[in-house]
Amino acid sequence: MNVVVALGLLFGQLSLLAFGGANSILPDLQRQVVGQGWMSGHEFAALFALAQAAPGPNMMVVSLIGWRVGGLSGALVSTIAIATPSSVLTYLTAGAWFRLKDRPWRKAIQAGLLPVTVGLVMASAALITKSTTLDWRAGLITAVVAGLIYFTKFHPLLVLAGAAALGAAGFAG
Repeated sequence: MNVVVALGLLFGQLSLLAFGGANSILPDLQRQVVGQGWMSGHEFAALFALAQAAPGPNMMVVSLIGWRVGGLSGALVSTIAIATPSSVLTYLTAGAWFRLKDRPWRKAIQAGLLPVTVGLVMASAALITKSTTLDWRAGLITAVVAGLIYFTKFHPLLVLAGAAALGAAGFAG
């Protein structure tokens, strides 16, 4: 199968599974692109980091993966495929969803999707951590940064800048 067609099919399917945002599909996305042999786990993590550092939508990683695997046509197809199915589904169901906002089953669906979304996002964080942690020192920095961001009121950019300084100084990997 043509790689551009394969990218379109992959991202089209993942588009419909991205409950709570595109980061929730990262574990399956990584499994698929690494499993296809399109890139290594470390390359995937590097593209994800680049996408997160750049301004713009948080799913820019899809375009980068498409570009890496299939060039310009791969980037275009991947971007369109990740956005179109979920956008069409949202458009088709939004009216009914808002009309039925007071129904108990709708509230139950929303309540049930919340832990699913949190679990998928946490799985994404674990995957990226595993793919980028080269040794125990990098793991320690990751754990300390996560703890500082979660348990303190330090500005996240200051914490990340400190972690970057430690990495640049040779403390990690």
